[in-house]
Amino acid sequence: MPSNDVRILAQAAVPTAAVGAVAAVISGVVAGGKGAVGAAIATLVVILFMGIGLYVLQRTAKSLPHLFQAMGLMLYAAQILLLFVFVAAFKNTTLFNPKAFAITLVVGTLAWIAAQTRAHMKAKILYVEPDSTTGDKPEKSEHSS
Repeated sequence: MPSNDVRILAQAAVPTAAVGAVAAVISGVVAGGKGAVGAAIATLVVILFMGIGLYVLQRTAKSLPHLFQAMGLMLYAAQILLLFVFVAAFKNTTLFNPKAFAITLVVGTLAWIAAQTRAHMKAKILYVEPDSTTGDKPEKSEHSS
């Protein structure tokens, strides 16, 4: 991944992890150990899903720029659908508190989107790729008439 992509990934993942840690503490206080486990798992799911999505979107932008917008819309719709599937699949689990899991999943997703938006707005990414060769200027002729 280019350095801008890694920087944006880090600027989105770190705040999301911090929000997840706060959610785990709050869930642990409110719902006990199972609440903390549910919040931690939800945070990992959000970081994994959104990180993979960002990677796929950046690869699409580089290789198929004409499909970037459509791919972005499809990717976010697929991510939301998969997150709903996770919530439905673990609705009645006894492994962790499903309410803490679901609430942390939503809050973590919103934190990721906000942090990624902020990172993109602050990034100074060129929208036109400059030429890699700098010394290919045509030479002036000595006999200018």
